[in-house]
Order: sequence, then C-alpha cells, then structure tokens
Amino acid sequence: MTRTERAAPASASPYDRLSALGIVLPAAPPPIANFVTHVAEGKLLFLSGQGPSEPDGRLHKGKVGADVSVETAYAHARLTGINLIAVMETALGDLSRVRRIVKLLGMVNATPDFTDHPAVIDGCSDLMRAVFGQDGMHARSAVGFGSLPNQITVEIEAIVAFD
Repeated sequence: MTRTERAAPASASPYDRLSALGIVLPAAPPPIANFVTHVAEGKLLFLSGQGPSEPDGRLHKGKVGADVSVETAYAHARLTGINLIAVMETALGDLSRVRRIVKLLGMVNATPDFTDHPAVIDGCSDLMRAVFGQDGMHARSAVGFGSLPNQITVEIEAIVAFD
C-alpha cells in the first residue's frame, strides 16, 4: 500500500482487502535462529520479528539514511508487514480471527544521524490499517539500530489480539 491507497469497505474481510491491494500472502518465513515465529498466550498472539524477505528468500539489506532511502525502506516495512500477516494466518488458520493489531515494534537499520524512523515503519502500519480496517490501528514504537540481523533494513514484531 502507498500513502494514497484507500482501504476497502469496513465490511470487507481481511482476505477481501488483501485481494483489493493485489497481495497474495507468501508462506510464513521460517525463523533464522533458535526461536519460533509466534507464541499464543491466552487470546494474544506474539509474533517474532520479521524482516523484508521476498518469497524466494532474498533479503533487502542496507543502511537507511546512507544507501537506502526512506521511500525504499517504507516499501521494505510494508513487505515485512506482509510477512507478519503470513505468520498470523499460519498461527490462527484464518485472518478473520484477528480482533486487533495491538502493538508493533519497528526497528530500522539506520545511520546514527537518521531521524525519520516513524516514516519508515509507516509502511507496515499503513498496511495493517488497510488490511484490518479500524482493528489495524495499533500502539507502536519505531526505533533505530546500528545493525540488524543479516544487515536487513527493517525488522518488525507484533502483538495481536484474536478470537
């Protein structure tokens, strides 16, 4: 989604909204180390950090503020959001079970003087709003890091309430 795209009607399902956005969910990316992609506790789903991984496994790498622009990193955060949604679907079996996106933590692989972290992580936030409507509105942190695993541009984790 770009900042100019409009969300589908409130009555649309997450699958209808994904389709309207032209998004086909990939398989959920596997963990890169000794952890699981998600843990359900009660009616909360905790999603491990995902990165900008293409369906073929190719990672988007670089330092935002140096060799990666805010616009490119926004697209990487959007792709990361797609991967988070793929994990949600794997965990819940049906995206209609998502009651609310509660919180996102967005990490940006940025230069020390970079200050536009929120604009980068908006790529994921805008996607969650477009796919889940009002239930996609969430609390969020967007912070900069000196490096991220495999030098990926962004990593985002989520907490999701479900039925």
